[in-house]
Amino acid sequence: MTSISSPLSPDNKKIATDCLQGALIDLIDLSLEGKQAHWNVIGRHFRSIHLQLDDVVDFARESADLVAERAVALGANPDGRPGTVARDSHVTRVDSGYIEDGKVIAIFTDVLESITRRMRERIDATEKADPVTQDLLIGITRDLEKHHWMMQAQR
Repeated sequence: MTSISSPLSPDNKKIATDCLQGALIDLIDLSLEGKQAHWNVIGRHFRSIHLQLDDVVDFARESADLVAERAVALGANPDGRPGTVARDSHVTRVDSGYIEDGKVIAIFTDVLESITRRMRERIDATEKADPVTQDLLIGITRDLEKHHWMMQAQR
């Protein structure tokens, strides 16, 4: 069986891949919860929020792929299976059924803020362990903060 080696020390690899796994879980669940809200949002601002949630979902899916591929490049196996995401996610769950547009804005403002906070912790943790992973996380966090700002501005 082939394995992928990493230039990082075992300790630094563990730090980096643990941070990547946490980011992967956050991003996968953000895409799932975003789509759930996208399908069920109602209200005067339906169209703009419906479209904005698609932007968030697209970003989350693309970023999740980058994060997972970085983990594999370091010799780790990312785990984005539904059971893992359900077990390990800290993302707030969206209610089933119709959701008023104001509630969607409030939920996703909070969700994006909480994910951003965890991403900044991962940025700090990878500073010395793996600056390449840190750079990836910085870019993703920059875009998360933009989505947070755009959602929050509608409150």
